[in-house]
Amino acid sequence: MADSVPISGLETSLSDSTGIVRGVAVRHTATVRLTHWLTALCFLALLVTGLEIVISHPRFYWGDEGNVNTPALFSIPIPASRKSVPTGYDYTLPDQNGWSRSLHFQTAWLLAATGLWYFVSGLRSGHFRKNLLPLAADLSPGALAKVVGSHVRLKLAGGDQTYNPVQRIAYVVVVFGAFPLMIWTGLAMSPAITSSFPFLVNVLGGHQSARTLHFFDTLFLVLFLLVHILMVYLAGFRKRMRGMIMGWYDS
Repeated sequence: MADSVPISGLETSLSDSTGIVRGVAVRHTATVRLTHWLTALCFLALLVTGLEIVISHPRFYWGDEGNVNTPALFSIPIPASRKSVPTGYDYTLPDQNGWSRSLHFQTAWLLAATGLWYFVSGLRSGHFRKNLLPLAADLSPGALAKVVGSHVRLKLAGGDQTYNPVQRIAYVVVVFGAFPLMIWTGLAMSPAITSSFPFLVNVLGGHQSARTLHFFDTLFLVLFLLVHILMVYLAGFRKRMRGMIMGWYDS
């Protein structure tokens, strides 16, 4: 999980002031770069505001109903920002629930629009087929064992022009699984949405079930982000960042 989407097979060359010809690897289209950074900013905003929302009621339930008078599926051992929520602490945190909910919902719609833009672009350009979907050879036990072993030893090939099998599988899970589930569970918590499309919440088992799944999906994405940043650092931070900002780097 060393970087984002490469443009396979595109490479050119240019000469520097010494006359030496060096390769320039073209890595990312403008659409990929823009959607990547928009997603990163949105995720950061959603994480901060989501944390404030959880602090207002750090108890999770399963089913359609859940409140301070019903048993919790589990609780986060932190003080709440509301006195009515039993946490075992004799004090409450500052209540930031108002602005955080407003910003959370607005950012969520921006993220959904960014994801739709990326999805449509990926289908039209063939990006998913060429760069994300694992090949049959990638899924062989030998190929997977080799790449997993290098990741466990934190030894990465910084010059790779395409995704390795582990990267492809990880990005497919995140792009086509975790992020859509995040949007789905978020919509399932909205009474305005579920009143018109009740199946969105019924399939998940209720509003509280959707909230609990939303929380666990967030934990998964945070873990992915931490591993992603670590892999970028190990594979060559400056090179990968230049590729994601400028679209190319010196090969």
